[in-house]
Amino acid sequence: MAGKKFRKAIEGWDRTKKYSVAEACALLPRTKISTKWDETVDASVRLGVNPKYADQMVRGSVVMPAGTGKTKRVLVIAKPDKAREALEAGADYAGSDDYIKKIAEENWFEFDTLVATPDMMVQVGKIGRVLGPRGLMPNPKVGTVTADVAKAVRELKAGRVEFRVEKAGIIQTPIGKASFKPEQLATNLTALLEVLMKLKPATAKGTYMKSVTISTTHGPGIKVDTTPFSASAE
Repeated sequence: MAGKKFRKAIEGWDRTKKYSVAEACALLPRTKISTKWDETVDASVRLGVNPKYADQMVRGSVVMPAGTGKTKRVLVIAKPDKAREALEAGADYAGSDDYIKKIAEENWFEFDTLVATPDMMVQVGKIGRVLGPRGLMPNPKVGTVTADVAKAVRELKAGRVEFRVEKAGIIQTPIGKASFKPEQLATNLTALLEVLMKLKPATAKGTYMKSVTISTTHGPGIKVDTTPFSASAE
């Protein structure tokens, strides 16, 4: 990674400094490595939690105000009336047992997110062993098990992102594309950090939001000052 492009990407700014959200997002365009494609911008947040304890598992979703730069393909598993609502709201696919059978028998996964109504979860649970490893199992904590399928579809299409803390206490999630304006990235990052602060477990001790870094797919990480978010949560 010490190539010419990477060396150029780290010129003119301090890699040890923690920048404000606005400053970090303004710096980001100069750090992108590829000029051939629009790199994704990722946020990596290290939290002071121990995910092995259920009461310290941080999981949820956030609607990125500026979108993510990627359109999600949404499948909704619901009975006919709700399936119709989902399609009208913009779902790519909607149905019930027919899609469950298609996934189970044909190994069909032409979708990015699966939403299900509560009354269909028993049937969806039957294919949980193939959905789970792909991160596609619906979960009420992230809003993918809901009776309001139309709202869920609209939010997902608008840029709702799901996240879950990893074993090391880190949450990684996309917040946009390198082509986004700095203000758009800043709005998205702020939305993510505000949601994470609201999800702080009562049992989490010490510093909760330990570090935040943003980067393009192949670019260097830019450290973000989390003080304003920690202070507002106190």
